[in-house]
Amino acid sequence: MLRAAVLGATGAVGQTFVRLLTRHPLFEVVALVASERSAGKPYREAARWLQSEPLDERIGGLVVEGVDAAPEADVVFSGLDASVAGDVEADWARRGYAVVSNARNYRMDPTVPLLVPEVNPDHLALIDRQDWGDAGGFIVTNPNCSTVGLVMALAPLHAAYGVEAAHVVTMQALSGAGYPGVPSLDALGNVVPFIGGEEEKMAVETTKLLGTLTADGVASAEVTVSAQCNRVPVVDGHLEAVSVRLGGAPSAAEVAETLRSWRSPLAGRDLPTAPATPLLVTDEPTAPQPRTHVHLGDGMTVTVGRIQDCPVLGVKFVVLSHNTVRGAAGGAILNAELLHAEGRIGQDARSQAA
Repeated sequence: MLRAAVLGATGAVGQTFVRLLTRHPLFEVVALVASERSAGKPYREAARWLQSEPLDERIGGLVVEGVDAAPEADVVFSGLDASVAGDVEADWARRGYAVVSNARNYRMDPTVPLLVPEVNPDHLALIDRQDWGDAGGFIVTNPNCSTVGLVMALAPLHAAYGVEAAHVVTMQALSGAGYPGVPSLDALGNVVPFIGGEEEKMAVETTKLLGTLTADGVASAEVTVSAQCNRVPVVDGHLEAVSVRLGGAPSAAEVAETLRSWRSPLAGRDLPTAPATPLLVTDEPTAPQPRTHVHLGDGMTVTVGRIQDCPVLGVKFVVLSHNTVRGAAGGAILNAELLHAEGRIGQDARSQAA
């Protein structure tokens, strides 16, 4: 078992990390880190537990530590808010930790991998260009929760045809706003057509994720993305209506077959969090829906449906992804599993660093 610490452990993403790591076959939670107001308390007292499963008794008894803690950990999962993540994650990287972050602060850093393992696993090589000192630490990030579903659907199409432009309208779940999140009188029976910074993140992150690794770093893909983001009264699951313009103008039927025939580069690698079907294409006329599809693959499967010809851009479809699992903690854990498989964390990595 590899030792794992969780930064921001009392927050919504931090709690999801804890839940997903509780019975993980590779990682064992040995340290929980949060703000000074939580430090020194048992986790069960410091965190208002909001997960769908009971808090593990052992983890609940761990004493929360402050951000200056120095646990013996092989990997550090960060669920910190972006307002504090930049300085804290940099400090942990300088002290030699492998930081796998859900925060936005280093996503667009040219030396930091912005990673979806099924899309751009080769971008892990950027780690070798990071310089946090001699202790051997580094940072790897996963994208914004709304970007993940979009890029999972676009990546096979970009490889087959070249994505030239995409317009996406998101219907994003309330859990993406954290806790306490959107006030009830704003959320119930309503749609809020604004999520701060979300549209910009979808536009720039997509080009890096679909970009090509070169000797000079990642050459961003020449893809134009226009996003309109909305908060809707759904608990979990980001639904996205996407229209795309593709090179060669393939038909909707050809696009559907391309998505169906795509095979993940992780196939056969036995990564515990990698779903058997990372990208599911459905012909159901009313699918995908958050209520019936969001938990497929333990929340790690991205579902694509309603694939049709589009009179404006060429092809249109609907994408659904679980925002707190695939789009946050689960995605970061899969990143760490790939890091381990590549020998970048664990005993071998420590020996090389020494």
